[in-house]
Order: sequence, then structure tokens, then C-alpha cells
Amino acid sequence: MLYVFSDFVLDSGRRELRRGQDQIALEPQVFDLLEFLIRARDRVVSRDELLDAIWHGRTVSDATLSSRVNAARTAVGDNGEAQRLIRTLPRKGIRFVGEVHEAPDSPSAAPVGEPASPAKPEEPSIAVLPFTNMSGDPEQDFFADGMSEDIITALSRCSGLFVIARNSSFLYRGKPVDIREVGRELGVAYVLEGSVRRGGNRLRITGQLIDAGSGRHLWADRFEGDLSDVFDLQDRITERVVAAIEPTVQFAEVERQKSSKPSRLDAYDLLLRAYGFEHAFTAESTAAALACLDQAIAIDPSYAPAIAMAAYCHALRHFQGWITPDGAHSAEGVRLAWRAVELAPNDAQVLWMAAFAIWNMSREKRDAAPEWFARSLLINPNSVMALSLGGWIEIMRGNRKDGRSMIERARRLNPRDPRGWFISGAMAIAAIADEDYPEAIRWAEKALTQNRRFAVALRVLIVALVRLGHKDRAGVIARELLDVEPELTISGFFQRIPFPRDTMATTYAEALRAAGVPE
Repeated sequence: MLYVFSDFVLDSGRRELRRGQDQIALEPQVFDLLEFLIRARDRVVSRDELLDAIWHGRTVSDATLSSRVNAARTAVGDNGEAQRLIRTLPRKGIRFVGEVHEAPDSPSAAPVGEPASPAKPEEPSIAVLPFTNMSGDPEQDFFADGMSEDIITALSRCSGLFVIARNSSFLYRGKPVDIREVGRELGVAYVLEGSVRRGGNRLRITGQLIDAGSGRHLWADRFEGDLSDVFDLQDRITERVVAAIEPTVQFAEVERQKSSKPSRLDAYDLLLRAYGFEHAFTAESTAAALACLDQAIAIDPSYAPAIAMAAYCHALRHFQGWITPDGAHSAEGVRLAWRAVELAPNDAQVLWMAAFAIWNMSREKRDAAPEWFARSLLINPNSVMALSLGGWIEIMRGNRKDGRSMIERARRLNPRDPRGWFISGAMAIAAIADEDYPEAIRWAEKALTQNRRFAVALRVLIVALVRLGHKDRAGVIARELLDVEPELTISGFFQRIPFPRDTMATTYAEALRAAGVPE
């Protein structure tokens, strides 16, 4: 029999304990002890039972028994303080408390840990260690602990991210740690650690996100503030940390999937591959992303993140003009959006992706989009994409003040967001709505510096240039837009893109016509 727990496999037939491809050396008595505890994991095992089973009734000292138990803990990445897998209950006995899956050891058996029916893909996982108080001031311990606790709570609202509970991660408080060992012990892919230092009435907080497998730093930042309002400072730092970590982990997962080259792609692998294609942001890469998502949905028809991502990709193609001649993408994107929300009505990312798809591609059901954006932000108020896209939609609906406020909050939360061109593009639209055309040019050009194929920013730039009398340059940008969207016509554009405000629609139509876009 094979017993699978955490990332270990105990093979009773071969008397081996394995972790991945590595075999862990165990003394015979330690192996017997570990196997016995796993087999009897549904109950507490007394000292006498262990002596009968392992030492066959021979008398051994408590020190000998303790040494074997400690050796078993060490072998499976546990220790006497954490007792994550092997727990001692004083005056009662010992119990194996880890989750165990059993599999027959035969060539025809299914791969270890792989259920016969499709299982939910594993989520990226993170542990937030207690922040270290570097100031020597014991009064700052509460701030350091509160900082970590707030980040744990906020991260738990992020879609598709498994966050280790405080009780587990705080076992490392005040101890020198090896991040890779922490990753193994807690079973996480990423670890966030940080420190707090006081100087006078100022606090300096640093944080770094580390890949627990390689030890590589993925993100780091420093924050400063005064002690006049400690709780406000905690809130502001928490918001910025979480806003930065969410996209950083997603991009890291995409890179991990690229380098791992699994022999068989599951639905989560295919979703990661789709994210990578979508980031490339071309007509071909978006089509490739949809092909991956179709495969993921075929493997797991109820996998809401893939369904929502497919709806979102259809929306990207829609506003970029990379569409099918018969317009079938719109009906499919709307169908997928509604299906995703039905399956995961409390998933923040599913909600904003579906909302963006509905807004762009459904005239009849468009009113659902603002409600879904609001619900997404209620669940995860620190989502930069939900704020950016939701703000963009509010501006298009005529709610300029609220829309601009949402976009500016997104920009403050993560000024280095890898998809910052979305934020800049949304700010450019806000400037067009305010008829501040120099400002619109500034934001559109900033967006295009990051992504020259962003049709939204190209269109804004054309409008602003024409309104300021720079028709020759607008014509140059229009030709660039037609390279991105070869089939673009003014009439087709207005059939496709929602413009609830007639004045903005008129402004766009006149500018595109003046720049030479075909009728």
C-alpha cells in the first residue's frame, strides 16, 4: 500500500519513504513507527500500543520512544513544537493528524494522489511569516504582528490563492528560518516575510515575496509613515502589499508552468498557459489562450476560473477588433460570463472578468456589469484590475467622479503593476470624458509605451490629437491603429463598442473620421 501525505509517499511494500524523486533514509524502527501511526491515524495510539507493535512488548525507556518519535517527525518535515503531522496528546498518546490518501501499489493503479475523476486544480499557496521587530522596542511587537495578520486576512480574499492560517505561520516567530524549509514544512510555494523598524516617530516597514522552492526574491518594497495613526498606516501598507502580490504570484505561476513542462496538463496548468498567452496580447496569442481554456473546460466543465478567463479573452478580442466575421464570439463570451458567475458567485476575479465581458459584448444584459464589479470589490477591495476596469466602465456610464476615483486608487495601490497600461488607458479615457485633451495624450502615450498594441489607447490618442488640431499626427496614429485592427470601420466600431453617452460617441466618430478611419 502507498500512503500519500503532504508531499511524501510511504511505500509499505518497499519499506521506503519518498519525497518527490528522493528517498529518505529511515531506521527500521522509525519506519515501523511511522507506518503504524499512519495506519492508525483515525485514533490516538497509546504508549503501550506502540511498545507492543514496534518493540513487541519489550521494555524501552521513554527517552528511546521519544527519540524514535522525533526521528519520524524530522523525516516528514515536522518537529515537536509545530506537531503538524505527528501530534502528542499529554497523558493520552500520539496520533498522526496529517491528511492521507491511500493507493494500491500496482502497475495498473492510477498515479499517486490522482483521483479517477477530475479534481480541482491545486491553487498557488503562500505563508505570511510574522514580521520581525527590528527596532528593539517591545511596543512595536503589536504593530509587527498586526501587520502580518492584516495581510493574511486580505490575501485570503484574493481569488485562487491558498493562504496558510496565522496559527501555523506564527510558529516561526522569533526564529531564524530557511525559507525553503518553511515552504516544505507548510507545503507552500511562496513566503512573504518582512520587518518593522522604528526611528523616532517614524516607522519603516519592508516586505519581500520569495519563491519557497528556489529562494528567489520575486518582489520587495519599503513603506514609511509616522506613528500619528498606526491603524491607518497598517491599512495603507496592507492594501499596497496585497495589490502587488496578487499579480506577482500569477506571473510567477505562469513562469513556473513554462519551466516545469509537465507530461500531462491538468486544468490549472492550462489556465496558467492561457494567462501567459493573454499577457503577450496579440490576436494570435489571445486565440491560443482561448484554445488552452477550451481544453481546461473540457477537463473540468465546472472550473469557473477558466470559464471566466475565456469570457474575458473574448472581451479582449472584442474591444481590440480581433473578432470573428459572424460575431459568434460575443454570444459565446456572454454565455461563459454568466456560467462562471453561476458557478462562483463569490470569487472576486471571476466576477470582474465576467463583468468586463458582459459590459463589452451584451447590450441586453449590460446592467449586470456594474453590480458584478461592485461585488468583486466588496470581496477583494485591493484588486487593481477590478478597480481599473470597473472605473473605466463607470466613466463610460457617465459617472466620471466615481470612475476616476477607482482608477486613481488602483494606481496608488500598485504603481508598478505589470498590466499598468490598463490603468493608464483608463486614466486616458477619464481625461477624454473631462475634455482634458493634453492629459489624455499624456496617459495614452504612457499606456502605449508599455503596450503599443493597446487599441483603446490608440483610439484615445487619435481623439485627443484631433481635438487639439494635430490632424496629421492623428492620421499617423490611425494608420497604426489599422495595423492592429485591419478591419476597423467607424460604423463597425460603434456597432461593437458600447457608448452610453451620446456626446462621447460623437466626439469619437468625428475624430476617427478626421484621422482617416474608413466609414
